[in-house]
Amino acid sequence: MPLIPVVPENHSHVLAEFDCLDPLLSALRLDSGRLKCTCLAVSRKWLALGTSAGGLHLIQREGWKQRLILTHKEGSITQVACCPHDEDFIAVATSQGLVVVWELQLERRGRPERVSVSWEHRSQAVTALCWDTSALKVFAGDSGGKVSVLRAGSSKLGKGAAFVIFPVQTVTTVDSRVVQLGYQDGRLLVSSLSRCYLCDTEREKFWRVGNKERDGEYGACFFPQNRGLLVGQPPLLYCARPGSRIWEANFNGEVLSTHQFKQLLACPPLPLITYRNEPHYNPVQKSSQSIAFPKLLYFGDQNLLTWTDSAIYIITPQNGQVLLWTEVKDLVEIAVYRNELFCLHGSGRLSHLSLLSAERCVERLLRRESWPLAAVVCCMFQHTIITGRARKSIPIDRLEHLRSQLSSSTHMELSGQLEEVITKLEPLDSASSSRRSSISSHESFNVLDCGIYRVISRRGSQSDEETSSLINHSMSEEERLKEFSFVQEEDQVDQDPQNSERTEAERSEQGLQFHLPLSFRPKPPRIALQAVKDSVSSFVKKTTEKINTLQMNSELWQRPEFREAGQADATPPYLEEMDNEVYEEMQNTEADMQDLQSATKQAISQIQDPLVLLDPVCLRETLQEWLPVLERILGPEEHGSTDAGDSNIDGPGEERWERDYLNSCSEHQEESSCSSGEPTESTKEEEKKDETLEVVIKEDSTEKHPEVSNESPAEPVRVVSPKPLLSDLLANLTQLATLYTELSCFRNPENEQALGCTTFLRRYFFLLDQERVRRMCLLCYQEQPEVQSSFAEAMLDLTQSSKVVEVIQRGDLLRSLRSLREVQPWSAPPLLAHLHRLYEKHGESAVRSFSQFYPTITPADVMTMAQQSHFLAYLDNLVQSQSEEHRLSFLQSLLEPESLRQDWLELALTHDAPQRCDTLTPDGQPRWHSHCFSWGYGRLLSLLIRLPADLSSKQKMAETCRSHGYWMGYVHLCCKLQRRTEAFSTICQLDDISLLQEPEGVEPQTLDEWKLLIQLSQQCSNVGDSEQVTGMNGSSWSNGSDCGRKISPESLTLMLARTAGPDRAMAVLEELGVQLALSPHSQLVCELLRVTEKRQRAMIQTMLERCDRFLWSQHA
Repeated sequence: MPLIPVVPENHSHVLAEFDCLDPLLSALRLDSGRLKCTCLAVSRKWLALGTSAGGLHLIQREGWKQRLILTHKEGSITQVACCPHDEDFIAVATSQGLVVVWELQLERRGRPERVSVSWEHRSQAVTALCWDTSALKVFAGDSGGKVSVLRAGSSKLGKGAAFVIFPVQTVTTVDSRVVQLGYQDGRLLVSSLSRCYLCDTEREKFWRVGNKERDGEYGACFFPQNRGLLVGQPPLLYCARPGSRIWEANFNGEVLSTHQFKQLLACPPLPLITYRNEPHYNPVQKSSQSIAFPKLLYFGDQNLLTWTDSAIYIITPQNGQVLLWTEVKDLVEIAVYRNELFCLHGSGRLSHLSLLSAERCVERLLRRESWPLAAVVCCMFQHTIITGRARKSIPIDRLEHLRSQLSSSTHMELSGQLEEVITKLEPLDSASSSRRSSISSHESFNVLDCGIYRVISRRGSQSDEETSSLINHSMSEEERLKEFSFVQEEDQVDQDPQNSERTEAERSEQGLQFHLPLSFRPKPPRIALQAVKDSVSSFVKKTTEKINTLQMNSELWQRPEFREAGQADATPPYLEEMDNEVYEEMQNTEADMQDLQSATKQAISQIQDPLVLLDPVCLRETLQEWLPVLERILGPEEHGSTDAGDSNIDGPGEERWERDYLNSCSEHQEESSCSSGEPTESTKEEEKKDETLEVVIKEDSTEKHPEVSNESPAEPVRVVSPKPLLSDLLANLTQLATLYTELSCFRNPENEQALGCTTFLRRYFFLLDQERVRRMCLLCYQEQPEVQSSFAEAMLDLTQSSKVVEVIQRGDLLRSLRSLREVQPWSAPPLLAHLHRLYEKHGESAVRSFSQFYPTITPADVMTMAQQSHFLAYLDNLVQSQSEEHRLSFLQSLLEPESLRQDWLELALTHDAPQRCDTLTPDGQPRWHSHCFSWGYGRLLSLLIRLPADLSSKQKMAETCRSHGYWMGYVHLCCKLQRRTEAFSTICQLDDISLLQEPEGVEPQTLDEWKLLIQLSQQCSNVGDSEQVTGMNGSSWSNGSDCGRKISPESLTLMLARTAGPDRAMAVLEELGVQLALSPHSQLVCELLRVTEKRQRAMIQTMLERCDRFLWSQHA
């Protein structure tokens, strides 16, 4: 037996067949050539099988027993549907267009009854049936495009219940055959050959889903959002599109995005785990698939299922991934219930498949004693089997037993490979293992299937005493923490309901009936240390404010008798001094406000002078003269009247007091932790936190010294003015401060006396107009990135207290976006700060969702915070969110300035793009068929090159496209620049005749261009053949291996013959001196074109003669 290949780690689920339904079909006589199964439906209770003889077999799924057979004389059964909310009803459609609703009456042991019949679709093939999700109504669609609704009466409601209203009504008639129907929450989804329609059956309104048509069988379905945060949200719509694409639309039919699965399906199929044959996995088989999804079904847990006649595809659209795809032959129809599939094959055979994880599949195979098949699955999905999570369903002893069951003669290699897997097995998660061992040491328990431990406590055990002592210790710690509580902290707890809920939950833990040393119980020493940190920082802050506010009399520090005197002698002079200083401080404050107001008025009057306003140098000088007054009055306290000597005296004293206070607190904590019997690890953590606190407080104390630079990043952002300001004065200060920022009057080599950018923004952020500063940052981002970073840092500090920050820090992206949507109306600067946090937390996945905040947040804002590759993903999502006809104009509106077009084009050409060696030859010429490579941002590129631009911009874009090998864009731009010769030369080198056909290609317009093409094709034919042999560097084509027919003199002659006639085409060849021997097929085409041309001329001549005779008869 050859070595079993291992599937990639991103595959964790399989389709498995455990039951054989062939005996059931034999018992029903449905395995003969005369009688076949034609359709099927499944529900929780029933498996319904329609036959070619008009019978409907109802099989009870429990035990696979036939309960009923319903006969129809109106033809064979073509469609069947079980009622989702009442399994006593089932709908059937026959080949003659009859739609019947049966009431089974199994509960009352009565005979099945036809409660409703519709001949609305007589002589038409009914192609789709769909039940209402809450009422007894059935929707039917036929091959003519008619959609009707049949209201089912019920004997439970009385005899005349069905005749109160019209039982049959026509809902609508669409343009082509109905492919699939879906119903959810009062809306009907109709998928035809050309479009998808959404119908509000209650208001009788209709919408088209999307604007672009299609041609073929493409399905559509509703996608309920009933998990997690999405509970209560309206369902989504998914509509299949050509080329392995699926539209995602909201409940109103508006297309939100397009999912492309062509490249995701370029992976080998997973094998079907079945008893019929041994599964084989070929990791080499890789080719992109352009598939038309004929039907879409909501399947399992947030998945979509679709199929073709040879494969089954299961897609997870929420993350845009393919869960798996598996080759299954001769598929006709599939019915699903939860994670089970019932497949009808062309031969009439039925198969019952289940979607489940690899470890669950192995567990079920072991239960059925399918030893070799279970071993193959273990080896094939070993990345899933070896994880500790799989030990819950597949313990190690069961795998050892499996290895012992394998025959050493027939399965020697398989047994060896399984032994290697067993050596890699991981035990259960350490957290759960330790929790289980701690529980099992003093409790009796059992593990439920969902992973929950059910614990039965033993009273009076030693662990109870230990745990009660631990809880008593926790209570003593909480009582000790009351000494460090502050009113401010209590207010914060009251304002946060989540924190109060957590506090109540922690208190309720003390009342548990059994006491366990749970790993998630908070450790009291950490709580105490946090309280110490908060109390110390609060005390230091208050002490510092008093020291800065109350300036001590210098004589008290100079006279030694004041230091030696008693406290009673020094108190009265000190109180008198303090009263005098408070009175003087009030007078100084009033004087300072007058000085600030006069300086502000003078600056406002100066900048209103046109000579100053229009001269940037004079404007900067005016603002720099005003800034010292602002610094003196509204600046930090250490920049005011306190001199350096006082600061030097106070600083070390503060540091010594803080260090002594922290040491005493830490020693107290160590004693309490040691007395309570805490482990040494927690003590080490406390010491580390203690050192961290010391360092933080030292840094805070050093900020008070005047030697610290103005550029210190530790200076807090001031959101509120330190002194009360009048509204008029505040408005003038805001205007001047914002103008100071917009002119960037910050510190530079020419002006070293000015404040730095970060210092000014943090110190006077309460004066700035945030929106104007944000726009200024966007304009000067390239020249002065430090302004943008300072503004972002200030906004992050300003919004730190928002409730949205707590949600973002929890790490749930969907919940964070939802909380941001709830705070509308948005203001750009705070929203931008929250998006900064989201991007730092989630990266590219967060940036892709920023398009929903446009136009509040523009691409320029995202460009300043995100990486280039992440910004491209955002821009692509933003443009694709618009309707197709508005995307070009929308992208044009984003180009401010116009130079962004070239920047974005180069970004899109350098990210997620083919390698240049695959698209360009060493001498810079196009490689054969290199235009068929897929470009990750191809949709964005096609829009960028079609944007209106001047001549120089188009020339620059064309050269950029050529240098990167983006030949579709280069050919398009060459046509716009009237460089058609270069375009035809490139097309001949690419060797794809489809590029000479509109609308995407360039069609020759004159005979000279045809002659040029024929000459170029002769020159490039040899190069194309050689490159076709050598091939590319392993990259994948965008639309399959064959990109189009080759360009040759013969193919060009045939195209010219269709355009100008075969005789004209042969004359051109003779004129060029090309000796061409046409193939028999080409000669036949030319003869047919000659005959067609002669008949057209004869027909035109006949029509002209008839018109002439008619006109003469009228004239006579």
